[in-house]
Amino acid sequence: MGTYGFSTQSIHSGEQPDFREGASGDVVTPIHLSTTFARTDVDVPTNGYEYSRSLNPTRKALEAKLAAIENAKYGLAFASGLAAESTILFSFLQSGDHVIAFDDLYGGTKRLFNVVIPEFKVDVSYVDATVPALVEAAIRPSTKIVWLEAPTNPLLKYSDIAAIAKITKKHKLILVVDNTFLSPYFQNPLDLGADIVVHSSTKYISGHSDTISGSIMLSSDELYEKLKHRQNALGAILSPFDSYLVSRGIKTLALRMERHNQNALQIAQYLEKHKKVRKVIYPGLSSHPHHELAKKQARGFGGIITFLIADTIDDAKTFLSNLKLFALAESLGGVESLIELPFSMTHSSVPIADREKIGISGNLIRISVGIENVEDLIADLEQAFAKV
Repeated sequence: MGTYGFSTQSIHSGEQPDFREGASGDVVTPIHLSTTFARTDVDVPTNGYEYSRSLNPTRKALEAKLAAIENAKYGLAFASGLAAESTILFSFLQSGDHVIAFDDLYGGTKRLFNVVIPEFKVDVSYVDATVPALVEAAIRPSTKIVWLEAPTNPLLKYSDIAAIAKITKKHKLILVVDNTFLSPYFQNPLDLGADIVVHSSTKYISGHSDTISGSIMLSSDELYEKLKHRQNALGAILSPFDSYLVSRGIKTLALRMERHNQNALQIAQYLEKHKKVRKVIYPGLSSHPHHELAKKQARGFGGIITFLIADTIDDAKTFLSNLKLFALAESLGGVESLIELPFSMTHSSVPIADREKIGISGNLIRISVGIENVEDLIADLEQAFAKV
């Protein structure tokens, strides 16, 4: 769609009304539930459609929208973020290969790296990717992929994507960046040199906690053809109804991200001054060690805050159990505020020694700040702190 702005792209990409004879001019792409498509010629599928696992009109519209908002040539939609990640791994790795990954990753991704792909004789090395030299030092002749989260879950660490992209290009490696926490509105890793961007589009992209979905965006013809083939062969595609929900969510992504960011900054500033908080981790604060890199690399800081409550895991649990507006729940990126204890929830599948090594302690709390009135959110936090 040319050089339109983000909000225009997010609303119109993939959804141009169809004015051909017999079409109805739908402003919103319909939900195409058909699993199969009839053809008039035995050798030619109708407009490329033959079976919905391979191609579906509703999913196709979403994939065009995903590509547009991430400044990519191609988008692919999957049944979950982990389905998207698994498709990447099973597209480009084989027995004996090696992956370098950020040491702080979402627990489900680490489970995939620690339990699943080792069964296929693929090795994984974890490094502190905040230091690009450590990434380069970990490269082996068998290395195929470097995997980053930017920022990480849950410690909100940043890696210099552009600097690491220079390293991966020099060594002919594939650089994958999970951009879930910032969304395409605030950050575009492909523009910084990444080869593949992956999202749990369950989170900010859909934004309403009502669909599980994943997405891959990229611009390489060669990598796309492999991933598109694997998407069909592995079959973990997004359903038509979920494709509709994600597409609808994208239309308000810009508005939502602005409010998430605004609310999160105010809450982070409140927490930083609170006597019952030991430490606040939010990239929008000047106290964050990667604050300047975050400003350089992205256009905003997002809606996730991590903080250490002053004392024990029991104090953390007391605090969490007394909140009224913040739902004690896993996931993030929805319009409603969520809060969780990574040690016992999202990262419980990570071995305790590994959790403690990277700093996921029992008093570490992660907030996904929603778009409610921020004064109400702060008041809810304050009354819960009073119970500790």
